Amino acid sequence: MCLDVENIIYSGETTLGIELGSTRIKAVLIGKDNIPIASGSHDWENSHINNIWTYSEDEIWKGVQDSYQKMAGDVKHKYGITLQTVGSIGFSAMMHGYMAFDKDGELLVPFRTWRNNMTEQASEVLTELFNHQIPQRWSIAHLYQAILNKEEHISDINFQTTLAGYIHWKLTGEKVLGVGDASGVFPIDLNTNHYNQSMINQFNELVAPKKLQWKLDDILPEVLVAGENAGVLTEEGAKLLDVTGELKAGIPLCPPEGDAGTGMVATNSVAKRTGNVSAGTSVFAMVVLEKELSKVYAEIDLVTTPTGNLVAMAHSNNCSSDINAWVGLFDEFSKAIGMEVDVNNLYGTLYNLALKGDPDGGGLLAYGYLSGEHITHFEEGRPLFVRSSDSNFNLANFMRVHLFTALSAMKLGMDILLKEEEVKLDEILGHGGFFKTKGVGQSLMAAALDTPVSVMETAGEGGAWGIALLASYMVNKKDNETLEEFLSQNVFAEQAGMTISPDPKDAEGFEKFMERYKKGLAIERAAVENLI
Repeated sequence: MCLDVENIIYSGETTLGIELGSTRIKAVLIGKDNIPIASGSHDWENSHINNIWTYSEDEIWKGVQDSYQKMAGDVKHKYGITLQTVGSIGFSAMMHGYMAFDKDGELLVPFRTWRNNMTEQASEVLTELFNHQIPQRWSIAHLYQAILNKEEHISDINFQTTLAGYIHWKLTGEKVLGVGDASGVFPIDLNTNHYNQSMINQFNELVAPKKLQWKLDDILPEVLVAGENAGVLTEEGAKLLDVTGELKAGIPLCPPEGDAGTGMVATNSVAKRTGNVSAGTSVFAMVVLEKELSKVYAEIDLVTTPTGNLVAMAHSNNCSSDINAWVGLFDEFSKAIGMEVDVNNLYGTLYNLALKGDPDGGGLLAYGYLSGEHITHFEEGRPLFVRSSDSNFNLANFMRVHLFTALSAMKLGMDILLKEEEVKLDEILGHGGFFKTKGVGQSLMAAALDTPVSVMETAGEGGAWGIALLASYMVNKKDNETLEEFLSQNVFAEQAGMTISPDPKDAEGFEKFMERYKKGLAIERAAVENLI
């Protein structure tokens, strides 16, 4: 087996995927069988500077280079080979946000990530203009808000893209995006798999009085679908990615994608009536639709799969960050009394306690809003935990309620899809850190959605594996083979997974908690307004 892998690496038949997530950048190298053979990762955190959630360009490249070097080091350690080439490469990153560049390729303002809830005015105007939901984190909302704010850099914009599009551009020279990532920049015409031209025209007319030196068509990246070639690694790009200079130029790259699209691929959720939920720093559930929704909903985003199928997304900015802070507090307590506890053991113990709590969390209430939450209309975050005098306050209920609230904003959107729109969903697949403790996050997610939730054995590989699979599809697909066929036949045919169906008592308890959650939103708003 090892010899086979060595031959594959020498011959360049491997595929590399790198994804830039909110807290980790991961590189995954896969073989001809699409199974990971090496990996490397780099931890990072966004900064909150001048009320902007951001990452610097230096941090971006340091993280990409470090994750690549660790992956290449893993290859060297396992197989004794210095990695010099691969068959194809793909880049993915957290979607949306705002990266605007001038004619010299210089970033005009610091990268504004998806986490910024600062474009409410633009979001409302564009949603009404297009009759299409434009969430605050979408790139077009950020652009129009900057115009409304009369920011000086607007007249100098030559190119606007996403984080994945930026990495791809610097490595290949190509200004392109995969359709899934592009669908979080501007609405997509499902008939053409390109930006909706009538809406482009509407936007240009809207900003015409500003007498800008550009049209929207001129500054957005070209849209490509999965399987299309998106350029090759240049000499400069190879040196930028691999600082040792070993990596050779000329490697083909697939269209850069967003983390939503790679999550769909990594869970084999690209076909209609399938869905997946990614739960980590943020949580978003996606369902591939059979038909369009009956109307526009502020809680539901419409994006696409990497092949252009319509997807309804319920996205919450907050999931595990507040839980992580509480676990960190318990870790501090353990150290204060002289006990060193392994962090994985600590998480596992606390998470499993949540399964022993009362079905509704014992009357406790929490909001894990570390940052703003668009679904419930909060511009900035204020994590909050409250209890009444007659609530059942114990550690099991405390953990259960914090895991409940991590899913609650997302659930508001999913309830619209499943209850109001009666969207058909056979099963939903989960991935992300929320599911790391076996059975816990999965059980509570099943209760939240009242739908069976499955977690594949490969779920831990996440989006980096997903974008590697898209890169593999580009170079290895058969004539007329769809992405759905490629994944089902070549990747997931023998994949094992675990499915948990909702416990009726847990589902009923979650609904009872949601009643408190909705009523308590006024308390949370008061906290945000510094009234308590």
